[in-house]
Amino acid sequence: MARLPAWLRAAVLAATVLGVGACATPPLSGRAPPPPSTVPPAVEIEQPPLVPPPPFAVTPAPTPPPPLTATPVPTPPPIAGAAPARVTSTTIALILPLESPTYGRAASAVKAGFVAAAARAGASARVQVIGHGDDGVLPAFATAAQSGVALAVGPLTRDDLKIVLAMSPLRPRMLALNQSDEGAPPPGGVYALTLAVEQDAALLMRVARGDGVKAIAVVGSDAPFQRRFSQSFVAAWRREGGAAPREYRFDASPEQLGTLRRELAAQPIDAVVLAVDASEAALAKSFLRGRVYASSQITDGLPAQMLYDLENVRYIEVPWLAEPDNPAFAGVPRADYDDPVLERLYALGIDAFALAQMLAEPTPPDRIELDGATGHLSLLPSRAFAREGRVMTIHDGRVLAEPPAR
Repeated sequence: MARLPAWLRAAVLAATVLGVGACATPPLSGRAPPPPSTVPPAVEIEQPPLVPPPPFAVTPAPTPPPPLTATPVPTPPPIAGAAPARVTSTTIALILPLESPTYGRAASAVKAGFVAAAARAGASARVQVIGHGDDGVLPAFATAAQSGVALAVGPLTRDDLKIVLAMSPLRPRMLALNQSDEGAPPPGGVYALTLAVEQDAALLMRVARGDGVKAIAVVGSDAPFQRRFSQSFVAAWRREGGAAPREYRFDASPEQLGTLRRELAAQPIDAVVLAVDASEAALAKSFLRGRVYASSQITDGLPAQMLYDLENVRYIEVPWLAEPDNPAFAGVPRADYDDPVLERLYALGIDAFALAQMLAEPTPPDRIELDGATGHLSLLPSRAFAREGRVMTIHDGRVLAEPPAR
């Protein structure tokens, strides 16, 4: 089978997966925004015995019975007040779809980052990895609950998170690695750390407003990831009182590109939000005027010479990729995936472990600030982590990280 180009593999993975404090490990450094937060009710603790599992043994989840019918069944409403599982150990369970044909590579990247961070902290024996397939997230969480773990990290995908929150009557305290489709706050006992594009779009919107942009247009493709990025930017722009942007669908045909150029020239705009894949970026940029703000995938897989065609484009990147020589990441091995999407998921695993050590305490902290591999993380009152990546600018064929705003 022919190997897909790096930019296409990156787009597919992102569309599926993104669509997918005081502790033994010191924070990766330290800055400081959003507000303090409230703490979920403490999980009942039974002290003896505190028995960690063997390091990184992957526990397969029990295989669920086959479905009785192929007819889709609507997801039931969330279970009100799901009971917290009894804690009998200091174990942190990492629950990922490692056996899934669709999400297995993404899950393996998260696992690799998590395991590397645990090894750096000398806490390998505290981690239990539970792998599951596409239909095995409920048995996997049941295994973790029955084992009395202090914290479960997962699920990774939105659909699996929806299933666990709706159908698991007994679950450990959780650090979910995704969010609901509606972006609703997680329920009691559940925290959330995500690479959601909505957070990058909101930060980029603040950058644009700081640049003095008043009138803006959006040029985007129909790719799911790019649609989510552009819609999130527009929603954040409108919340801050900005006028509704004019939106244009990107079409690479010469006739449509000519029309796009004429319509943009006729509009009094200061900037354009460009929501297209890296393969279309250089062509689209040549028809735009004013400042250009783009999604995080704008340079994924691009040859270095093509960066000259994206002069002054600004976007958001995770510090793990933006600042590879940052001493805060010393001691964590680099993964050579040759795929920026997998590298970002590896960084997610690193940060997930750092937060897991804090959240697995009998009484988790009510305030957490961490300069992590995926960005500056702040615990919100909703128990979701706000994440701010690094602002990047393309100049003279190079991608440069801007100094942090704080």
